[in-house]
Amino acid sequence: MKSIMQADDGTCYLCKLLEGNDWPQQTEEHHAIFGMGKGKRELSERYGLKVYLCLRHHRTSKVAVHMNHEMAYIIQAHAQMAYQREQARGNKKFDRDFKDVFGRYYPMESDEND
Repeated sequence: MKSIMQADDGTCYLCKLLEGNDWPQQTEEHHAIFGMGKGKRELSERYGLKVYLCLRHHRTSKVAVHMNHEMAYIIQAHAQMAYQREQARGNKKFDRDFKDVFGRYYPMESDEND
Protein backbone atom coordinates (compact mmCIF):
# COMPACT_ATOMS: atom_id res chain seq x y z
CA MET A 1 0.00 0.00 0.00
CA LYS A 2 1.06 3.57 -0.61
CA SER A 3 2.37 5.43 2.45
CA ILE A 4 -0.17 7.48 4.41
CA MET A 5 2.71 9.22 6.18
CA GLN A 6 4.74 10.66 3.31
CA ALA A 7 4.79 10.98 -0.46
CA ASP A 8 7.52 9.05 -2.23
CA ASP A 9 9.16 12.22 -3.53
CA GLY A 10 12.84 11.44 -2.89
CA THR A 11 13.04 13.28 0.41
CA CYS A 12 14.06 11.76 3.72
CA TYR A 13 11.33 11.86 6.37
CA LEU A 14 13.79 12.42 9.23
CA CYS A 15 16.02 14.92 7.38
CA LYS A 16 12.93 17.03 6.78
CA LEU A 17 11.45 16.55 10.26
CA LEU A 18 14.61 16.99 12.32
CA GLU A 19 16.83 19.17 10.14
CA GLY A 20 14.42 21.02 7.84
CA ASN A 21 16.21 19.58 4.80
CA ASP A 22 13.91 18.53 1.98
CA TRP A 23 16.32 18.11 -0.91
CA PRO A 24 15.95 15.04 -3.13
CA GLN A 25 18.35 12.21 -2.33
CA GLN A 26 18.58 8.43 -2.46
CA THR A 27 15.99 7.00 -0.08
CA GLU A 28 14.84 3.58 1.05
CA GLU A 29 11.39 2.51 2.19
CA HIS A 30 11.11 1.92 5.93
CA HIS A 31 8.14 0.22 7.61
CA ALA A 32 7.37 2.27 10.70
CA ILE A 33 6.31 -0.59 12.96
CA PHE A 34 8.56 -3.61 12.66
CA GLY A 35 9.56 -6.58 14.74
CA MET A 36 11.33 -9.80 13.95
CA GLY A 37 8.83 -12.59 13.35
CA LYS A 38 5.86 -10.71 14.79
CA GLY A 39 4.10 -9.67 11.58
CA LYS A 40 4.43 -5.95 12.36
CA ARG A 41 6.19 -5.15 9.09
CA GLU A 42 3.31 -6.71 7.14
CA LEU A 43 0.79 -4.72 9.19
CA SER A 44 2.74 -1.53 8.50
CA GLU A 45 2.52 -2.33 4.80
CA ARG A 46 -1.22 -3.09 5.00
CA TYR A 47 -1.97 0.25 6.68
CA GLY A 48 0.54 2.36 4.73
CA LEU A 49 2.64 3.11 7.81
CA LYS A 50 5.96 3.61 6.08
CA VAL A 51 8.33 6.44 5.29
CA TYR A 52 11.28 7.04 3.02
CA LEU A 53 14.68 7.54 4.63
CA CYS A 54 18.14 8.45 3.42
CA LEU A 55 20.81 5.82 4.01
CA ARG A 56 22.14 7.72 7.04
CA HIS A 57 18.74 7.73 8.76
CA HIS A 58 17.79 4.22 7.65
CA ARG A 59 20.78 1.97 8.25
CA THR A 60 24.30 3.39 7.95
CA SER A 61 24.93 5.64 10.96
CA LYS A 62 24.39 6.03 14.69
CA VAL A 63 21.19 7.97 13.96
CA ALA A 64 19.77 5.23 11.72
CA VAL A 65 16.39 3.88 12.81
CA HIS A 66 17.72 0.32 12.76
CA MET A 67 20.51 1.30 15.17
CA ASN A 68 18.94 4.04 17.27
CA HIS A 69 15.84 3.32 19.36
CA GLU A 70 15.00 7.03 19.76
CA MET A 71 14.92 7.58 16.00
CA ALA A 72 12.79 4.47 15.47
CA TYR A 73 10.41 5.62 18.22
CA ILE A 74 9.90 9.02 16.56
CA ILE A 75 8.69 7.29 13.40
CA GLN A 76 6.57 4.81 15.36
CA ALA A 77 4.85 7.64 17.24
CA HIS A 78 4.21 9.47 13.97
CA ALA A 79 2.82 6.25 12.50
CA GLN A 80 0.39 5.97 15.39
CA MET A 81 -0.71 9.57 14.82
CA ALA A 82 -1.22 8.89 11.09
CA TYR A 83 -3.25 5.76 11.88
CA GLN A 84 -5.42 7.66 14.37
CA ARG A 85 -5.87 10.53 11.90
CA GLU A 86 -7.28 8.05 9.36
CA GLN A 87 -9.51 6.62 12.09
CA ALA A 88 -10.84 10.09 12.92
CA ARG A 89 -11.61 10.65 9.22
CA GLY A 90 -13.85 7.60 9.33
CA ASN A 91 -11.65 5.44 7.10
CA LYS A 92 -13.20 1.97 7.64
CA LYS A 93 -9.85 0.25 7.11
CA PHE A 94 -8.74 1.83 10.39
CA ASP A 95 -11.73 0.72 12.47
CA ARG A 96 -9.69 -1.15 15.12
CA ASP A 97 -7.83 0.61 17.91
CA PHE A 98 -4.12 1.07 17.15
CA LYS A 99 -3.10 -0.93 20.23
CA ASP A 100 -5.36 -3.84 19.21
CA VAL A 101 -3.59 -3.99 15.85
CA PHE A 102 0.03 -3.30 16.87
CA GLY A 103 0.06 -4.43 20.51
CA ARG A 104 1.08 -1.13 22.10
CA TYR A 105 0.94 2.63 21.92
CA TYR A 106 3.83 4.95 21.03
CA PRO A 107 2.99 8.16 22.91
CA MET A 108 4.85 11.37 22.18
CA GLU A 109 6.50 12.98 25.22
CA SER A 110 3.78 15.61 25.55
CA ASP A 111 1.16 12.83 25.60
CA GLU A 112 2.92 11.04 28.47
CA ASN A 113 2.77 14.11 30.70
CA ASP A 114 -0.94 14.85 30.17
